[in-house]
Amino acid sequence: MANLEIIHATAPTPGGVNEDAIVTGPAFAVVLDGATATGAPTGCVHSVAWYVRQLAAQLSCALLTSDEELREILREAIRALVVEHGRTCDMSNPDSPSSTVAMVRARNGVLEILSLADSPVAVQRTDGSVQVVVDDRTSHLASYTRDAVRGFRNSDAGGFWVASTKPEAADRAVIASVPLAEVNAVAVLSDGASRLPERYGWTWNRFMAALVSDGPTHIIDITRAAEAATEAGAFRGKPHDDATAVLCTIRL
Repeated sequence: MANLEIIHATAPTPGGVNEDAIVTGPAFAVVLDGATATGAPTGCVHSVAWYVRQLAAQLSCALLTSDEELREILREAIRALVVEHGRTCDMSNPDSPSSTVAMVRARNGVLEILSLADSPVAVQRTDGSVQVVVDDRTSHLASYTRDAVRGFRNSDAGGFWVASTKPEAADRAVIASVPLAEVNAVAVLSDGASRLPERYGWTWNRFMAALVSDGPTHIIDITRAAEAATEAGAFRGKPHDDATAVLCTIRL
């Protein structure tokens, strides 16, 4: 079995609480990013951070013990959480605590990849190219008001899916696979750590080269500096966000 040599870094939104989570094992890495709007009436007694941590625990256990496909592992993790807090919380509320998911696993000579919502995975191949796997449906919504996003969440009608109260969200995740022999390095990211290529004009090749040479903390530091130098309102969404970057190197 191939192992992953893994280093990572995470940082909260300046002045905030980090709602990202990381779990790693000998052959897997997962990044989760709390995805429920701050202040939204969730119908839940638990915080977004609670949901993210519980989902991380469920996924970690399954990835250590199960050979199921990644979508099935995610589906069962969501289902278990619905049981865990469904007795005290409103599982029909579209603003129930939720999380994006970015996940990789090295198995049977293949790197398996899953992305749900806007947390990407970037694969630096041995030929120098970079393949980005991301569920980008949140970038194509008809409107981004709070009410509109609420209606689009976990909907196939022009919407997007996140891990929350519907296990079938796992079936909408974007998946891919790459032969391990063709992989040099892998980045598993929350969207707060992928802003350099997604907002600030970097190519993914430049991003991966910097991540491999200088590490995840350096990437987050550069991102924070770019955010600080950006005029308010220049981009849709938060001026800052929790940022998590995981760098995996394959050891065959």
